[in-house]
Amino acid sequence: MASIRFFCLEETLNRKPVNFNPKHERVSDYFASHVFNDKAMRAYMTKEAYKSVRSAIDLGTKIDREVADQVAAGMKAWAVSKGATHYTHWFQPLTGGTAEKHDSFFEPTEDGDAIEKFSGGMLVQQEPDASSFPNGGIRNTFEARGYTAWDPTSPAFVIGTTLCIPTIFVAYTGEALDFKTPLLRALQTVDQAATKVAQYFDKNVKKVNATLGWEQEYFLVDSALYNSRPDLALAGRSLLGHGPAKGQQLDDHYFGSIPERVIQCMQEIEFEALRLGIPIKTRHNEVAPSQYEFAPIFEEANVAVDHNSLFMDIMEKVARRHNFRVLLHEKPFAGINGSGKHNNWSLATDTGVNLLQPGKTPKSNMQFLTFFINTIKAVHDHADLLRASIASAGNDHRLGANEAPPAIISVFIGEQLSAVLDELERLESGKLSPQAKTDLKLNVVGKIPEILLDNTDRNRTSPFAFTGNKFEFRAVGSQANCAQPMTVLNTIMSAQLTEFKSEVDALIEKGMKKDDAIFNILKEYIKASKKIRFEGDGYGDEWVKEAEKRGLSNVRDTPRALDFFVTDKAMKLFIDNGVLNKVEIEARHEILLEEYQKRIQIESRILGDIAGNHVIPTAIRYQSTLIENVQRLKDVFDEKSFNQMAKEQLDMISQISKHISVIIADKEAMIEARKKANALADTRDMAIAYCDTVRPYMDSIRYHADKLELMIDDELWPLAKYREMLFTR
Repeated sequence: MASIRFFCLEETLNRKPVNFNPKHERVSDYFASHVFNDKAMRAYMTKEAYKSVRSAIDLGTKIDREVADQVAAGMKAWAVSKGATHYTHWFQPLTGGTAEKHDSFFEPTEDGDAIEKFSGGMLVQQEPDASSFPNGGIRNTFEARGYTAWDPTSPAFVIGTTLCIPTIFVAYTGEALDFKTPLLRALQTVDQAATKVAQYFDKNVKKVNATLGWEQEYFLVDSALYNSRPDLALAGRSLLGHGPAKGQQLDDHYFGSIPERVIQCMQEIEFEALRLGIPIKTRHNEVAPSQYEFAPIFEEANVAVDHNSLFMDIMEKVARRHNFRVLLHEKPFAGINGSGKHNNWSLATDTGVNLLQPGKTPKSNMQFLTFFINTIKAVHDHADLLRASIASAGNDHRLGANEAPPAIISVFIGEQLSAVLDELERLESGKLSPQAKTDLKLNVVGKIPEILLDNTDRNRTSPFAFTGNKFEFRAVGSQANCAQPMTVLNTIMSAQLTEFKSEVDALIEKGMKKDDAIFNILKEYIKASKKIRFEGDGYGDEWVKEAEKRGLSNVRDTPRALDFFVTDKAMKLFIDNGVLNKVEIEARHEILLEEYQKRIQIESRILGDIAGNHVIPTAIRYQSTLIENVQRLKDVFDEKSFNQMAKEQLDMISQISKHISVIIADKEAMIEARKKANALADTRDMAIAYCDTVRPYMDSIRYHADKLELMIDDELWPLAKYREMLFTR
């Protein structure tokens, strides 16, 4: 067994770096070169087709079939010029990954020849098998039909020889079976609600887009070492392994010099991403050893979500070419930082204004405060739903540990903005006097830009933090699809803005001036949402106690957090905003519970196999060596000398026996716990049983296996160790 591990180490150390040289082109020469963007559409489509697609993107209008044929012809001509021979409807089913079925442009003719064919019907719709994707009971296995439908708001792109067309994925009966469909609905409803509120300040606003800038954290592990770890290969995280003596204590990896082999891998990832229009801007070492991060410039949220899903796929493919494996799990290594995917969210008008960016005038700052305070109120009213949106088996290991925010949802806005809200709260309600309006504009609202100029502090322990011109949803897990938290965030914001406008309009109808009405409602929102604001250390035990006093939820595990999706409150929110219907909500709840249960089940089985096939045999072998050595000592020395010399070895033999016994007992008990859980009919009961009765045995087995790792001869230990995986370049 050990020979495999040391062969992997030798292969790693002798490996030469892969050279990558994209012809030394400037980024501007190849950025979005493989995207059917506005420039490509103008060049390859008729004017009629181009106008129709632009109208669909900008106004949401439908494209008729005749025009779709023209669009398809232009898209095919462009794709063929890029070397494409196939096309696929690229979609995001509820597996958490992406899916694609490739069809050739090739079409035989009656005379035995062939042509390249791609019609509007092929562009607009395909029919993949829906039965093998998660559906939460919406479709039976024998009811396989499902449809993918073109999303013209996200541009097509070419990877290799395949034209990829972003699409939604729905069941034969119309229910959404993907992440994109509800996201598009949420973006539409927040556009409508935010536009109406923005028109209080600027009548020229006709559209508001939600924007997203994601930060993708990840680990890189050498392929050879990865292949020696069944847990990494099958579960994406190490299910056992003792921490190295040196981890991240010295903070020497963070923002440090990027290793040569890693930078070469990063450069190729960036090149592939930039060609596909993903605006990667930043790369750096993260806190933990072998942990890194990429971050793009923000984009419209739907496109940003597509780009993140595509980017994760690019990372994994390119990393393999450099003999690395990407770990996107939220906690691949115990005892050091996990990985998140910070979602930086804002709202932007078609007039070029970021609604969460303070301006230079009191009017623009009142607009900022309106959207700023409404966001805090939305998070306050729907904190539990936001918690559910980031719940997963992987994120359970990360939330509240090392760098990650806790499972308690709170909002950080900084000391200075807190002072602004406190001052607004102190002003008297009702009709504002001329002096009060002057004080409000000059002393409070007018000072916001200079306040934010110096408000550079950040709170890494906050799950939802304001960072100057956006909110950063830090609690999202690294392998998550951004669509789920973005769907929830934009839906709750839509509901909140709709409520705000209704209340403001009611006061205006009673004779109050618009500015006075806005101020009075905002003042009430500041009071109502105060308990969600927290400026301190989210990691501390004091915050857990304080949050409990405030009545904030602290749901630490996924099965119970997912319950927030199916409350009457959540149901009403999604249905009223047209984002999800009752069937879709219940199906997603079922799918997420089942995914959690299956992941824990898989991890439990992997750990049982490693314990039985790797750890225990190695421990017994080493124990036998010790016993043999003790026996030889006994044959050579008298009893007194023997007792003095063999004491430590006898003690070690005893300790090894105890660890082996506990692992064997826990392994059998874990199997029985799985059997009992599997016998439960209800999916939620099964998920909770895996959480409460199976996972504790996994923790115990890991503890004793890690103790054995420290005791057993390094040459015998069969698995790559943390110090090898985290520090091998």
